[in-house]
Amino acid sequence: MKKILVLLLVVNFSFAQQNKRKLVWEENFSGKTLNEKSWNFELGDGCPNCGWGNNERQLYTKQNHKLAKNKLVITGKKEGDKYTSTRITTKGKKEFQYGRFEARAKLPVGQGVWPALWMLGSNINEVGWPKCGEIDILEYVGKEPNMVFTSLHTQDSHGNTINTKKTRFDDIEEGFHIYAMEWTKDKIDFFVDDTLVYTFQPENKTEAIWPYNQPFYFIVNMAIGGNFGGPEVDDNILPQEFIVDYIRVYQ
Repeated sequence: MKKILVLLLVVNFSFAQQNKRKLVWEENFSGKTLNEKSWNFELGDGCPNCGWGNNERQLYTKQNHKLAKNKLVITGKKEGDKYTSTRITTKGKKEFQYGRFEARAKLPVGQGVWPALWMLGSNINEVGWPKCGEIDILEYVGKEPNMVFTSLHTQDSHGNTINTKKTRFDDIEEGFHIYAMEWTKDKIDFFVDDTLVYTFQPENKTEAIWPYNQPFYFIVNMAIGGNFGGPEVDDNILPQEFIVDYIRVYQ
């Protein structure tokens, strides 16, 4: 009984904290086309850093997405001997520092898919990656069913990706789930639905360890294959859809 009461107190505190925040931006994908006042398309194979730095196999196009029933649908497919998908960002248009960042999404499944909702530091053009910092709110790879990855990449940690957590959810491929991050000047917490899955709170916040004192922008994409998605792609599972219901920022 005591455990139940403690859990209720924690949940109520979490909701109270969220209620104190103000919704400062939301994307409900309610138009007929993507709002390019908020979003950019990143196209092609990522050259001169081909494969987008991860030996990914897809070409990004504008044609592999649609807005349907107030949702963003990114479709990964094979066309001839090429894999195609879509990648969008809010770089230079919608950038945020601190707050609660959440999205409701439904995952694609199968060997080779690699959907992600993530963020990069707004100073990437000046300092490059990984010095700009990276926040992976959601990563999933079809080669590891039932697993959700939450990670942080910094100048200090990117070589071994030491700031990461893999969490099992047996129903994660079923329906929609909420993926969230709560980011303050002191720490970053990651959530799947109502479950806290990882906290990053280094005591020594040097530039190499903590680049999270500046605005970041969103990236939404579905990669195919690559270093993380896996060298093998099961063509029989394609096409697959990564569906995003909404993205919200509270501060």
